[in-house]
Amino acid sequence: MPHIAIIYFSETDTTHNIALSIGDGCSSVSDTVVNYHRIDGSEIKNGRFKTTETLTLVDNSDAVVFGSPTYMGGPAAQFKAFADATSDRWEEQQWSGKLATGFTVGANANGDQLATLQYFSILASQHGMLWVNLNIPGGSDPKGRNPLGSQLGFAAHCLTPTLTQADKDTAFHLGARVARTAIKLS
Repeated sequence: MPHIAIIYFSETDTTHNIALSIGDGCSSVSDTVVNYHRIDGSEIKNGRFKTTETLTLVDNSDAVVFGSPTYMGGPAAQFKAFADATSDRWEEQQWSGKLATGFTVGANANGDQLATLQYFSILASQHGMLWVNLNIPGGSDPKGRNPLGSQLGFAAHCLTPTLTQADKDTAFHLGARVARTAIKLS
């Protein structure tokens, strides 16, 4: 039974709605347990993320999904504070062998969302995690999924919290892919 943690920051609920669609995809695979943590600014004291329960959530998961809107070419500062707080786990390689993937959204079609996905994959690599890519060819999917064509993870372009059906379907696919991969590796 895979346990999947979805750790994300969302200012306007767009990223939150993507997280829920990814969670729905995870849950569509039988016996998958999904836990969400929406990073809140109140968890950051003097620039440091202080919620150990969130780190423990990842400790106890088989896979983690990282999510943040893309701000100024990278993840939001709130997510970065969480990532910085993982350094003790990095030092001991506590998350080595876990699965990881990521998602982001930007206000522009090419708002440098790839840089945020690269940040997530590098964070996962530093922890010794195994990255799960999207695996949907952009532009040729008969269901219209992956409209921005990202392969590294899920990238969306959205100006409102309401997701397009293509984005919901892409997020769902990524969640199901992570859960199926976790089962294969268990």
